[in-house]
Amino acid sequence: MNAEILCVGTELLLGDIVNTNAQFIAKELADLGIFVYYQSVVGDNPKRIKNSFEIAFSRADLVIVTGGLGPTKDDITKEVAAEYFNEKLVLDESSFNKIKEYFESQNRKMVEGNKKQAYFPKDSIILPNDYGTAPGCIIEKDKKILILLPGPPKEMINMFKSYVIPYLNKYQDKVLVSKVLRLCGIGESHMEDVISDIMRNQTNPTIAPYAKQGEVIIRITARANSRKEAESLIIPIKNEIYLRLSEYIYGEGDTSLEAEVAKLLINKKLTIATAESCTGGLIASKLINYPGVSSVFIEGMVTYSNESKMKRLNVKKETLQKYGAVSEQTAIEMAVGIAKEAGTNIGLAVTGIAGPGGGSEEKPVGLVFIGLYINGNVKIKKLNLKGSREKIRNITSIKALDFLRKEIL
Repeated sequence: MNAEILCVGTELLLGDIVNTNAQFIAKELADLGIFVYYQSVVGDNPKRIKNSFEIAFSRADLVIVTGGLGPTKDDITKEVAAEYFNEKLVLDESSFNKIKEYFESQNRKMVEGNKKQAYFPKDSIILPNDYGTAPGCIIEKDKKILILLPGPPKEMINMFKSYVIPYLNKYQDKVLVSKVLRLCGIGESHMEDVISDIMRNQTNPTIAPYAKQGEVIIRITARANSRKEAESLIIPIKNEIYLRLSEYIYGEGDTSLEAEVAKLLINKKLTIATAESCTGGLIASKLINYPGVSSVFIEGMVTYSNESKMKRLNVKKETLQKYGAVSEQTAIEMAVGIAKEAGTNIGLAVTGIAGPGGGSEEKPVGLVFIGLYINGNVKIKKLNLKGSREKIRNITSIKALDFLRKEIL
């Protein structure tokens, strides 16, 4: 079975909202062994939506649509779908009652527009919305399948996992299982060189590497008759990749570098405090994304000025005058200073030139020093980065966390 993803909403075309729905659905379909060859976005216009249906069904058996199921006049996806399949819209009493109950529970008045959310093309399979007022539906006709889902990601994701996946499973004679390895500290081209022979000889499983800012991801995917069989195909490939790249692999599956670092700190009962200059609190922000990190993350300081570095971290005035704020010596004193001030096992500090101005021939934009204090031991890392201010700051935070991770291990 091949599928197409169509997202409806003028706000998507204008760039007001990032289209995360297509990304989520594409990944889920890949895990189901359903191929996606096209993704489209169309505005809230009936003629263009209908034309998009016609184009999509000319090249796909399954079309999954998000958006346009709300209560307003420009929410017209179901109406256009009914017209496309030449079906009448009929009221689903169960959906209507659930919508009424929702508004009653919120002590809000239900308007007429909400009632239209309970109308569906005749003989549709209704998909309940556990987080909102817009149910979805599945239309099967002429060997084609149209699945309509709400636009808000929280509603769409829950509906897809709870109702769409069980529905689609019946069409699969094979299962597709993927294992994701996440790497940091190695470039995509270097990584590919190391495992080039494995990639060259791939059949089943397949290996798909791709890069994101500061990281590389390897997806190993196997197709088999059962999940157990697919996993058994993945294991030897995964083990071989670990043999070659284990120092760069920080985690597997749906995780993040900051989550893995936070877990390490918690498991080893190591307290930490951060002192940031060029990253402006980005490292602290990443760490506190992880629930429970409060047991080890004591505090974070943004010490942007020289005065702040001296006052808050006890960086020596002589150090700043002799070596400058962006220097190995200052980064070390920042790391030691924050650890001593906070009374933590670890002090992690960064200082650098994020740009676009402020650089010189001796100290160019992108020069960064990471200072790390761990129970009396001090380490330093120097970076020479390229890119925009935002990129330099983000890469610095990633490199700092990876530096910390490796030193803890």
